[in-house]
Amino acid sequence: MLPKRLHCAAAVSLCFGLVFAGAGAFAQTAAPAVAPAQDTAPSAKPAAAPMTGPVRNVVLVHGAFVDGSSWNGVVGKLQQKGYHLSSVQNPLTSLADDVAATRRVLARQDGPTMLVGHSWDGVVITEAGANAPNVAGLVYVAAIAPDLHETTVDLFKRGPMIPAGSSMIKDPSGFLWLDRTKYHADFAANVPENVTRVLAAAQQPISANAFNETVSQVAWCEKPSWYVLTTKDRAVSPDVEKFMADRMNAKIVSIAASHLAPVSHAGAIADVIDRAARELSRQQ
Repeated sequence: MLPKRLHCAAAVSLCFGLVFAGAGAFAQTAAPAVAPAQDTAPSAKPAAAPMTGPVRNVVLVHGAFVDGSSWNGVVGKLQQKGYHLSSVQNPLTSLADDVAATRRVLARQDGPTMLVGHSWDGVVITEAGANAPNVAGLVYVAAIAPDLHETTVDLFKRGPMIPAGSSMIKDPSGFLWLDRTKYHADFAANVPENVTRVLAAAQQPISANAFNETVSQVAWCEKPSWYVLTTKDRAVSPDVEKFMADRMNAKIVSIAASHLAPVSHAGAIADVIDRAARELSRQQ
């Protein structure tokens, strides 16, 4: 297995090689052109250096079919340990919109921060955490962790068909909803059914197009990473989770949980984040 920096350098070199060769395979997945920066003054400041000091901030980013309240149990556990918690409320309308919402919250953090993503929002933290000087490390919780120019759909194809895939319903506006009658079995099997009914009623749909979007930068290439692998997951294949975690050289913590582990196993998730933050703090 290649070390992080070598792996990412190889990926970038391959990408540029294909572009210069005129390969058409990347025509649909290449990052959109970026508008010229308005401020081109030579006095523009360079990117800030990484922050130092103990990691006391945690930013939590929720996935599809839930909102920020899915982190409530984790928030409570970590607040008891003295951390400063922020839970992003994602619109789930596009990767760019979710990244923008996450960056707004990151900009409010004073000091080194752990950035944590669940499910779809592993894609979001992969993009938002790159080149973010206050992000000390990343924690992926049953989350999608793409490489450059790789989509969520691409990763799902690496494993068996997931049961939750057939539970998703696309509405006329192009948003995906999870069938309420299957929400418990396919998404939150370890959560009490009375709680699941509330979660299903308040679920937030995600744009179907999001699953075909790609990141333009990869935070796990440059940041220490942890991965919570949910072995009873029916929304993201545990085999795919293992593949992603191994590829990023993440420290893996396996939990016998369904996909909605932040709700069903809030204490265990909080412990992983706490251990990661403490480890990074000791390295300062």
